[in-house]
Amino acid sequence: MQTMWAVRKRAAEPGLVLDEVPVPVPGDDEVLVLVEAASVCGTDLHILRWDAWAQQRIKPPLTLGHEFAGTVVDVGRNVRHVAVGDYVSAESHVTCGDCIHCRTGRAHMCERTKILGVDRDGAFAQYVAVPESVIWKNDRTKLPPEIATLQEPFGNAVFALSHVDVSAKSVAILGCGPVGLFSIGIAHASGAVRVLASDRKPFRLDLAARMGVTAALDTRTVDDASAWFVEQNEGEHVDVVFEMSGAPQAIADSFKIVRNGGRVILFGIPAEPVELDIAEALIFKNLEVSAVSGRRVWDTWYRTRWLLEHGVVDLRPLITEELGLERFQRAFDLLESGEACKIVLHPQRAVAEVAA
Repeated sequence: MQTMWAVRKRAAEPGLVLDEVPVPVPGDDEVLVLVEAASVCGTDLHILRWDAWAQQRIKPPLTLGHEFAGTVVDVGRNVRHVAVGDYVSAESHVTCGDCIHCRTGRAHMCERTKILGVDRDGAFAQYVAVPESVIWKNDRTKLPPEIATLQEPFGNAVFALSHVDVSAKSVAILGCGPVGLFSIGIAHASGAVRVLASDRKPFRLDLAARMGVTAALDTRTVDDASAWFVEQNEGEHVDVVFEMSGAPQAIADSFKIVRNGGRVILFGIPAEPVELDIAEALIFKNLEVSAVSGRRVWDTWYRTRWLLEHGVVDLRPLITEELGLERFQRAFDLLESGEACKIVLHPQRAVAEVAA
């Protein structure tokens, strides 16, 4: 039996392990991908910590990882449109294909979704088996593995920004995690007249500057973040706010920062319920508010490809480190410290290094 190395949640407890497990055999409708790069997400950190969400959702044993790029090395007998040798990534949401959402072009809302690395084994491994239906073909000459793996999370920002035209508008982005930083790059490239951002981590604020932010605020340094945004916008409230942090204070500030008749896009996920004064914060301001999650399959993927392949947005400044699979714990330690953005694991490096 052929085996491989994989980062696993072996038991219902905090922590992860590097396990030697059998290479998956692709099902009739699946393809087997040799994983060349897999990037770490905040969701993976929740699983490592074994927090309340993970305890409710994850059923160990499980291989983590839902962002990846690699080469197809085997295909099931029913696979028709993917071939051995194809250089691919994948939509991490495996949808049912039969519900009202899937059949009306809104598969990202499918209530029967199974997520790679969450509900089924993922890509923090040397090989991963995924349905042909979620495979996305890449152009290696334009997207190397360390960039191709970022299409999945970058697509979240592309989808959020697609909800409103930001050209010639003032934009505020609250939270400079990966999706917030992606959003700064997209807003800047899309012709926003001013892009303002905030966070509590100096490391992230430095990255915001590299992604084209006009000005950025360390929220620890002020009592009223909303007043700073208005001041930076020539004394006017901003046209569009993207709330990317999920922090209760940032959510409340979103509605103070935006102008009457403006737009608020809520993407960050709060850990607890958030209380709002709906009348004062939304209704009397005549706001348009969108709650956004995921990506539109496959529309967002095409937009993502065009932005990256044509160099409209450069994601390289956001890759903090690239590591072999056996150094996964360093990746998670960096994320915990707040001194990292996107960390890319290279599972094939683990072969010699772990064996040694």
